[in-house]
Amino acid sequence: MVLQLLLLAGGLVLLVKGADWLVDGASVLAKKNKVSDLAIGLTIVAFGTSAPELVVNVVAASEGYSDIVFGNIIGSNNFNLFVILGIAGIITPLYVQSSTVWKEIPFSFLAALFLLFLVNNYFFGSSGLLSRYDAALLLVFFIAFLVYVATQLKTDPNIEVVVAKDYTTLKIWVLIFAGLGGLVLGGKLVVDNAVAMAQSLGVSEKIIGLTIVAAGTSLPELATSVVAAMKRNADIAIGNIVGSNIFNIFLILGVSGLIRPLNFQSSFNTDIYLIMGGTLFLFLAMFIGKKHRLDRWQAFVLLSFYLLYTGYLVGLEM
Repeated sequence: MVLQLLLLAGGLVLLVKGADWLVDGASVLAKKNKVSDLAIGLTIVAFGTSAPELVVNVVAASEGYSDIVFGNIIGSNNFNLFVILGIAGIITPLYVQSSTVWKEIPFSFLAALFLLFLVNNYFFGSSGLLSRYDAALLLVFFIAFLVYVATQLKTDPNIEVVVAKDYTTLKIWVLIFAGLGGLVLGGKLVVDNAVAMAQSLGVSEKIIGLTIVAAGTSLPELATSVVAAMKRNADIAIGNIVGSNIFNIFLILGVSGLIRPLNFQSSFNTDIYLIMGGTLFLFLAMFIGKKHRLDRWQAFVLLSFYLLYTGYLVGLEM
């Protein structure tokens, strides 16, 4: 058990460092090719902070661990919403751009709603299953989101091009490949040892996925949003979370479902409702108190609710 715990922790460290190296290398490569910081933030950084979830889910899906796949994504989205935004909002009130309030936050809500419909066969498909057809639909919506992001870039008058000069081409590619290697090895360690711990402790894969794996793979989002909040950059703090939640459902579950059809436990529905409720709360918070701002007390409500719910989940397993 001690060895499994150490290997799990080592896997999480590799995931975080791998994502960090990948984002750094890809960002500098983009800058050297005169791509704007805004484009990097909306694409490379958003994908980079979701890379641990992607790698863990690819490994879990290929090995047939459906509960880890769903638990990781659903749990990560809830961790992002309630814990990371909660901590960031307690550090400093977070002001949000109007476009995020009216477009990205509703898009994130619709992503969770669409997933709920797919896996429960509310309008088509197979109940209790994310089929390859369902996964393809998720990827279609992901492409639609990318088109929206591209449209936003074209209409943004404040794009500033920054050219990086501090990194050699060799260093850039070493960072990128080292990051990819860390993500692959870290993902394998996390999945294998999380499953082994669940089996030895008699704890379900679902709970391990919703808690340990989800929190671990959300560490890049946590670091990014907390640092952004400390630097009073609310757009990154909230945009990172909302964007990652969209990536997680449409891209990562889409890729996972293409690898192998995934069995879905109806007990996960409660956690999807939690994502939807948290996203709705975030939207309403933009109009309660100061307009377009997540206040400290609202952030505290988010964090407290998650801690209570997690305690309830663990209590059910004991």
